[in-house]
Parts: sequence; structure tokens; C-alpha cells
Amino acid sequence: MNIVLEESDESLFWPETIKEKKWINDVTVDSALKEANELTAIFVAILKNTKLRMNTK
Repeated sequence: MNIVLEESDESLFWPETIKEKKWINDVTVDSALKEANELTAIFVAILKNTKLRMNTK
């Protein structure tokens, strides 16, 4: 799962770069950024909950 989190976090690189360079309009890239951030947040929550459950057993 750590690898999934790393890959999800790295997936933010290109949308952030595209937005910074203004290669396409913000509306298009903002939806990709939002989705990538949401996925990263989900994976962080999964990892935190898994670690908590592992420590309580």
C-alpha cells in the first residue's frame, strides 16, 4: 500500500506542472488535481487505519 501511496502522490506532479506552466486551461487541470488529491487522501487514510489496527492487536 505504501507503493500505491507513492505512485498516487507522484501522479500529482504532471497536473501541477501543467497548471504552473499554463499549458491548458485551469478548469481542465483542476479536475485532475482534485481527483489525484482525493485518491492520495484515501490511501493515506487506509494506511493510517491499517497501522492503527496492527498496533492494537
